[in-house]
Amino acid sequence: MDTTLKIAMAQISPVWLDKKETLKKIENSIIDAARENAELIVFGEALLPGYPFWLALTGGAEWNKDVNKDIHAHYVSNSVCIEKGDLTSVCELAKTHKIAVYLGIMERPTDRGGHSIYASLVYINENGEVKSVHRKLQPTYDERLTWAPGDGNGLKVHPLKAFTAGGLNCWENWMPLPRTALYGLGENLHIAVWPGNLVNTKDITRFIARESRSYVVSVSSLMTTSDFPSHTPHLDAILKNAPETLANGGSCIAGPDGEWVVEPIINEEGLIYQTIDFNNVLRERQNFDAVGHYSRPDVTKLTVNTERQSTVEFK
Repeated sequence: MDTTLKIAMAQISPVWLDKKETLKKIENSIIDAARENAELIVFGEALLPGYPFWLALTGGAEWNKDVNKDIHAHYVSNSVCIEKGDLTSVCELAKTHKIAVYLGIMERPTDRGGHSIYASLVYINENGEVKSVHRKLQPTYDERLTWAPGDGNGLKVHPLKAFTAGGLNCWENWMPLPRTALYGLGENLHIAVWPGNLVNTKDITRFIARESRSYVVSVSSLMTTSDFPSHTPHLDAILKNAPETLANGGSCIAGPDGEWVVEPIINEEGLIYQTIDFNNVLRERQNFDAVGHYSRPDVTKLTVNTERQSTVEFK
């Protein structure tokens, strides 16, 4: 088996809270990556249709406020329902071009009633099949005002050539137990997706790589005030307190030795390519393997509930 894998990191901005237009950017990125013979393309957290920046700019915690209700309703309306085919075009492109995809979406799932939304990381394999949908376990700080907490159903890994890939959303990557769950499944290519900003990726990327002796691919989005469409509800209120740059990227790759393969890149939109070699994983596991020869399951062991949670069970 070829031990190398060519990765494309899609450091792009959304057409904020516009599902249709953001999907076009995602589709074009997949096509461009395929032209360069990339075998995996990764997009940032909640890219489709965007991160809820308004919460920190419009008094997001104020109770019963029309501004927050209106933008939230717009957000939910533009979120992704996989069951209704919102990712069909992405799956078709993955199949046509034989490229795997990790994509951060705001998911509006029917198995939770179809009105709440989840920050989900979707894996689509090179045959165009959705193989996992990981709903973020714990939304961070003000995210909890608009996102619902997920479950362990998406804590899965996937074969990709010589690699075993898994992924987490944003600050989930700081949670040691979900990381351990993926390590225990054999992960050696860790995908970390972020809404953006160097401050998020510059330390944790190398730390996870060194802890797991795996490749870690951190992909962030971009966002500036020019990325807010004119039809955004209450745009004037959002822009009033918004800095010109809300997300500056910071996409990067660390190798299994914890050193940079691609140092963080900021304020540049586009696709970032890198080829990695699985043999480097085996080299670094020689002296440390967190769930293998350097573990003591007789002393400490993790239990993971992977059931998809739902409020109603029909028998």
